[in-house]
Amino acid sequence: MEKQNKKLSQSQKIFIGLILGVIVGIILHSFVPDSHFKNDILIEGIFYTLGQLFIRLMQMLVVPLVFFSIADGCRNLGDTETLGKVGIRIVIFYMFTTALAIFIALSFASIVGPGKGMNMAIGSQSFEVDKADISLKDTILDFIPTNPVGALAEGNMIQIIIFAVLVGLLIASMEERLTTLGNIVTEMNDLMMGMTMWVMKLAPIGVFFLIARTFASLGYDAIISMLSYMGSVLGSLAVQLIIVYMLLVVIFVRVNPFSFLKQFAPVMTFGFSTASSSATVPIHIQTLEDMGVDKKISSFTIPLGATINMDGTAIMQGVAVVFISNAYGIELTATDFMTVILTATIASVGTAGIPSVGLITLSMVLESVGLPVEGIAIIMGIDRILDMARTTVNLTGDAAGTMIVANSVGAFDKNKFNSK
Repeated sequence: MEKQNKKLSQSQKIFIGLILGVIVGIILHSFVPDSHFKNDILIEGIFYTLGQLFIRLMQMLVVPLVFFSIADGCRNLGDTETLGKVGIRIVIFYMFTTALAIFIALSFASIVGPGKGMNMAIGSQSFEVDKADISLKDTILDFIPTNPVGALAEGNMIQIIIFAVLVGLLIASMEERLTTLGNIVTEMNDLMMGMTMWVMKLAPIGVFFLIARTFASLGYDAIISMLSYMGSVLGSLAVQLIIVYMLLVVIFVRVNPFSFLKQFAPVMTFGFSTASSSATVPIHIQTLEDMGVDKKISSFTIPLGATINMDGTAIMQGVAVVFISNAYGIELTATDFMTVILTATIASVGTAGIPSVGLITLSMVLESVGLPVEGIAIIMGIDRILDMARTTVNLTGDAAGTMIVANSVGAFDKNKFNSK
């Protein structure tokens, strides 16, 4: 019998890196005594540095990749009517699922009752957080960059997206005069995708060090005391992912949800490991193309989703509001719940797709209903593991919305999807 040498796929390598990272992290946390070598040299030295090196390589690519992929995508869409159909539909999907996610979180947490009996006193926690003073008018005005170069330098994703859309549409409308510029945009997009694929070869190593550090640093005492909070967040995330997204995919696209999850698993695994929606944009677009979604659509909707579609983050904020209100013995009214839904939905638009940023915008949500911001200190210890889970939900929501919109405009190849 001849031996068949099957090479591991990239997604399998990433998954192996994740599992090994979990095992090594748990061993270090549970069985290796604290020491200068373990804590400072190994976990916060080698693991932290190598993990962050990989994250920085991905972050290095995000701004140019988002700009050129959206500009090229809009150029290829060719006309404002098609872009308008895609843009309006995907934004409606994102806003609807975000508001629904918060409603699910508030309902789930109200039933479970996380934080009850903790009897926290206001002022008992010391915590400082950057204020996220986000209002509706400021959010709308902040969409338009006063300095596009500054927006690119600062990584202001929503402003970059707006500018890229305008550049792409103008190139499309002036194609005869801007042929060279159009080709440059396409070639730069190809270059960034190629560079991304090169960086992704390091993903299994980067994932290993990121996950190993997370689990080596995670205190089990903190997890046990916060089980009701964790359960509420994870339960709400599961409802959003398995029921809401898959139901929408079945209704509007008529595809097998289990096949969807199987094919999308590499993106979910990578997103879970990095806890960053933005860092996952390249592999996200490529995976959806392999699943039958026209790249012209995903090149626009995925970077947009990484900026404004934060259902997982919204769920965390909804549960956190109930948890903190119970912990401090502060009752919330129906009006307060409506305020949370509105405020968290608005906040999600301005939330960057980077790890743990949801804690910053959570301060604004808490203040909107008069809850103490210091309550965030209680949940910070276990936020990393929940951040990874909610990033996975964010990415799945982006993919489901993209597939639904692509199907509605005839840009989804169902035969290609079913052939996998």
